[in-house]
Amino acid sequence: MTTSNYASEHETDEGRVFTVTGGDWDTIVSGTDPINDERIIVNMGPQHPSTHGVLRLILELEGETVREARSVIGYLHTGIEKNLEYRNWVQGSTFVTRMDYLAPIFNETAYALAVEKLLGITDDITERATTIRVLMMELNRISSHLVWLATTGMELGAISIMLYGFREREYILDIFETITGLRMNHAYVRPGGVAQDVPDDAVRKIREFLKMMPKKLKEYEDLLSGQPIWTERTKNVAVLDVTGCVALGITGPVLRSAGLAWDLRKTMPYCGYENYEFDVPTHPDGDVWGRYQVRLAEIRESMKLVEQALDRLRPGPVMVADRKIAWPAQLAIGVDGMGNSLEHVAKIMGQSMESLIHHFKLVTEGFRVPPGQVYVAIEAPRGELGVHAVSDGGTRPYRVHYREPSFVNLQALPAMAEGGLIADVIAGGASLDPVMGGCDR
Repeated sequence: MTTSNYASEHETDEGRVFTVTGGDWDTIVSGTDPINDERIIVNMGPQHPSTHGVLRLILELEGETVREARSVIGYLHTGIEKNLEYRNWVQGSTFVTRMDYLAPIFNETAYALAVEKLLGITDDITERATTIRVLMMELNRISSHLVWLATTGMELGAISIMLYGFREREYILDIFETITGLRMNHAYVRPGGVAQDVPDDAVRKIREFLKMMPKKLKEYEDLLSGQPIWTERTKNVAVLDVTGCVALGITGPVLRSAGLAWDLRKTMPYCGYENYEFDVPTHPDGDVWGRYQVRLAEIRESMKLVEQALDRLRPGPVMVADRKIAWPAQLAIGVDGMGNSLEHVAKIMGQSMESLIHHFKLVTEGFRVPPGQVYVAIEAPRGELGVHAVSDGGTRPYRVHYREPSFVNLQALPAMAEGGLIADVIAGGASLDPVMGGCDR
């Protein structure tokens, strides 16, 4: 504590107060720095436009420097995993699709693969159904990355890219609506296959999208990559090297932007990805700029995969042949725009009383799944999306737990933010691309 013959001091609610009666002011206060010692706590969220949902960040600031950062989740808890225990196995698709609401097809596919593994029918899934799954997942990956680009651009001041990113995403949502009947939360990928076939009109729309999108990507790069503000806000910002990523369990574009080419589509293939030609983009710097570069490159790779999937679409069924498992996959919309067409309902009811009873029991009660537990992981837009499914032999799951990449990747935020500026918390958090619907499930 500073002592002086010229000034007395005492502590107050406002801090240390000096009463100066003479002498050299610089000498008196040389032993204390009231600004440096003053730290404030700032709550960023849970209602904040840059937290990608209801995420709360508790930041301890020293001036504009972040000294401590803590993530608080749980504000969007939907209880989806618990709800699955009270629905049959097929109804689960309707719940899981709502977790990561920017990647519903991935939620559904991971769940379907887990149920099929428990049933022992993995090899029975038709080639057309598997190809459609790849097609839909890669379109969904593009749409998810476009939302990331749009929202991150907006948070860093690039308003135009926000408009363009959502504009191009609309093309994909229109395709999804043509195929599944819904823009989001489709419940399209189901145990045994997919809900219905891809119509010819959707194939035409996809090819139009593939023809249009490369030009749009070039426009994005012309708009951002050479822009001084964009480079200043992203290069050498929120750095997390590969050692930190592995230690924290970080996967997806964040890990690949640190230089490690870990992609489950290559390292642990599923859905026939081993038969497709594509690269795994990486970047050496592990910063926000690297994550931006990796995601743009992944959009281009996904476009290559979509084109290959279209070329692989061969005529055939889209649901397994086992009628004890297969839900109807030739659904059609009625004249009222809802439900099944009268023609389809008449076909079910007109076959036989036994087929009607079977259909009723399959839909209301569901099929039984042999006892056991499995873990299935796929490469979602944010990283490894894993499903741990447990069956006790009944018609409903005993337990389903998701290894959600948004939840795991949020661990990296303090490592990225502490020691940096509060403005870089926005860029670093956005570069993780968290979706709180996946965290709070």
